[in-house]
Amino acid sequence: MKTILLTGFEPFGGESINPSWEVARALDGEQIGDARVVARCLPCVFGAALSSLKQALREHPPALVLALGQAGGRSDLSLERVAINIDDARIADNAGRQPIDEPVVEGAAAAYFSTLPIKAMMAGLREAGFPAGISQTAGTFVCNHVFYGLQHFLQGGPVRSGFMHIPLLPEQAAHLPGQASMALKTMVDGVRLALALAMRVDVDVRQSGGSIS
Repeated sequence: MKTILLTGFEPFGGESINPSWEVARALDGEQIGDARVVARCLPCVFGAALSSLKQALREHPPALVLALGQAGGRSDLSLERVAINIDDARIADNAGRQPIDEPVVEGAAAAYFSTLPIKAMMAGLREAGFPAGISQTAGTFVCNHVFYGLQHFLQGGPVRSGFMHIPLLPEQAAHLPGQASMALKTMVDGVRLALALAMRVDVDVRQSGGSIS
C-alpha cells in the first residue's frame, strides 16, 4: 500500500494546541484510496523541524506529502503555491531561535513551487462546500521553512508534495475577538478530501485562484 505522509506542528507562541497536529493525528492510519496516512508531529523549531521531516521521509517513503500549519487570521483551507528560501522570524521559535534574513538552505534555489494539483484541490474542496483558496505566501516562519525544505528534499522526484495552512480552532479564537476559526471536524473532513483529490488528479485545472492584492 502507498503512503501519504501528513505532518503537523506542535503548539507554539504560547498556545496549548495546534490545529495542524490535531488534524494530522485525527487522520493517522486512515486509508485514502490505495494509500495509508502516516501522521508525524514536527517541532516548531528552525532546523530541527527539517531533521524530523527528513527522518519521516526516510522511515515512510511516501507517494504524497502534505504538510499542515496553523495560520491565525485565515478563514479557509489555504493551499500554498510557493516556498521561498528565507527564514525571517517575527517571533522566536520554541527553542528561542529567531533567524533574520537567513536562507533555509544555503546556496539553493530562491523558491520552489508546490507539486500538488492545488487548483484542482481548491475546486474540489469548494464544490464539496469547504472554504478553500490558493495562497501566494507561506510566510517566513517555520511553516515556510518546512515547506521549502520539503520541496528541496523531493525536487525532481516523482513524489507530489506541498503545504496547506489551516485556520485556528474555535477554542483558540475565543480569546481573540474577531479572529476567524474553523471546527476541527470540518478541517479533518476537508484535509481528507484534499488528500484524496491530490492522489487521484493527474492534471491540474486552469482556474483563477489568485487575489487582487
